[in-house]
Amino acid sequence: MNQNANPFDQTFDNLDTLADAIYGALRCPVTIEDANHRLLAYSSHEDMSDPARISTIMGRKVPEKVISTLWRDGVMKRLLQSELPIRISAMEEIGLGDRVAVAIRRNQDVLGYIWLLEVNGPLGDQGLHQLKRAADAARSQLIQLQMKTRKEEKSYHDFFWQLLTGHLQPDERVRDRAKQLDVRLPERYHVTVLQFEEAISEKLKQQIRYTLETTPFVRIVLHAVTDAQLVLLAAAPSPSVDDEEEQKEALFRMIRQMKQRFGISPVESGSGMIYSDYAMVERSYQEALTLLQIKRRFPEETSSASAYPDLGYYRYLPHILQEKQLHRFENPALQKLRKYDREHNSDLLQTLELFLSHDSNVKVTADLLHIHINTLTYRLKRIAEIGGIDLNNMDQKVTLYLDLKAEKMTE
Repeated sequence: MNQNANPFDQTFDNLDTLADAIYGALRCPVTIEDANHRLLAYSSHEDMSDPARISTIMGRKVPEKVISTLWRDGVMKRLLQSELPIRISAMEEIGLGDRVAVAIRRNQDVLGYIWLLEVNGPLGDQGLHQLKRAADAARSQLIQLQMKTRKEEKSYHDFFWQLLTGHLQPDERVRDRAKQLDVRLPERYHVTVLQFEEAISEKLKQQIRYTLETTPFVRIVLHAVTDAQLVLLAAAPSPSVDDEEEQKEALFRMIRQMKQRFGISPVESGSGMIYSDYAMVERSYQEALTLLQIKRRFPEETSSASAYPDLGYYRYLPHILQEKQLHRFENPALQKLRKYDREHNSDLLQTLELFLSHDSNVKVTADLLHIHINTLTYRLKRIAEIGGIDLNNMDQKVTLYLDLKAEKMTE
């Protein structure tokens, strides 16, 4: 047989026949995966294998511990960057024998991978050359598969946006549509929004999709991209005392994994409340958006908030602001103080806000303003006189405090 002949210069009915042809040419067990490590095909009629390959075939996907180790040891980075096959030494801790792998490419895009288990010793230069040819032969089939996947993703995308905008209700109708699309809805869910610094590029979309497909920390059911935001419908943990903490930790671990592998991470994230009724998807989404809005306006005060319930009274501010705008209401005491500050170039309103923000603690407020306590006491007296405020009345103080916060929502 001509050593330079190309055994893959032919039409293959499917990826399974290609996998068998690779095995026939190179005498190595073969697996073919898509770009997110889902098994597409593997060679038959051979007894030689290792635990990692067996687990991949049984689970129809590469085990997460294998993927994580390949990233940790730099194998995935090499594979993504190389147009030629690379050799991977055995990793006994994850049941991986000596391997050769090559990325299946369409220009700069990686469509999938071919993995060969070297059971008969290292593959020679001719074998590596033939493996590259096999990757070229797989390209057209993976392009077709990608086109089919994108059509399916569009259906999921449209379905998700119908949920996010409240156009698909009630719960029973949502579940019927999910069944038609073969979307397995979890018992409980929440919507999470990841805010990135810039608009999400096509390359970033691919990296995000890879992360969502391979992360073991949280099950992402549906996702959508809008400008610089990634919107996720994520499975929530079973009801328990610590379910909210478990939800937050799972999200943080997924974000850390994204940063470790691709050097990207959102600048902020926020989750809506957990629901079981799928007519509430829109509400969970709006809660996540509200959280991000308030975190942008009050970054220090809400720095530890990652889910809507963490906001405390801050979640009422949009409603208070809406009420004020509807009735064109302005707190008369604050109006008087603002007018006095303008006319006398003073800062009584700032003094009041700090005083209320620090639980009416005179010492802390004076220290923050860098003034003597007696000076602060005099200012508080003037605030009470000018604004007609009783600073010993909790109801008045709470009202003033919330009105001040609501005003800041519009700044």
